[in-house]
Amino acid sequence: MLPSVTVVAMAAAIAPAYAAPPPPVPGLPSDLLALVDGLTTFRLPGLNLPAIFNPNTAIVVLGYGLEPDGAMRPELMARLYTGYVSALLSPASPIIVTGGNPQNGVTEAQAMANWLIARGIDPARIHTETQADSTVQNALFSAQLMQAIGVNAVILVTSDDHIQRALSNFQAAGIAVVATMTPDAAPMGAEPFGPGR
Repeated sequence: MLPSVTVVAMAAAIAPAYAAPPPPVPGLPSDLLALVDGLTTFRLPGLNLPAIFNPNTAIVVLGYGLEPDGAMRPELMARLYTGYVSALLSPASPIIVTGGNPQNGVTEAQAMANWLIARGIDPARIHTETQADSTVQNALFSAQLMQAIGVNAVILVTSDDHIQRALSNFQAAGIAVVATMTPDAAPMGAEPFGPGR
């Protein structure tokens, strides 16, 4: 299944009907590419992307409690797969993984960063926020990190049942959320793709 994408504030232009379809991007499902291609204002070779996918917009993935041994729970894995898709679609965007609550010496953010790096995401793109222990703190600490790295907007990634509260908390922290992404009932984690899946 595809992650659902809710665009909060974006000017989208539809590609002309006569335009040739872009060549496929290895590892990305064609239906995901079709969804993204329908919201085009920013262009990468072979793929039209929404304007929200740019270096001034960070992808923020919210943590979820780890197992006692430090392993990630399925709900966090679903969020992370959704963030991974965003990272592949926007190779210039910084990624913020946020969450403290250490288990077995590992924070949620560290576990997420390690997972992304193991799947080929450049470590220089990943910024870890390891202190937050609530959604309010995810937002406040992410805002501080955004200021430090010079980003002015975010694509917010969390679970379906958490997105409205998270969106409210991030907006209350003064963060411009330009889009939200959540896993569907059967998240992309059910059919993983990409290196090291």
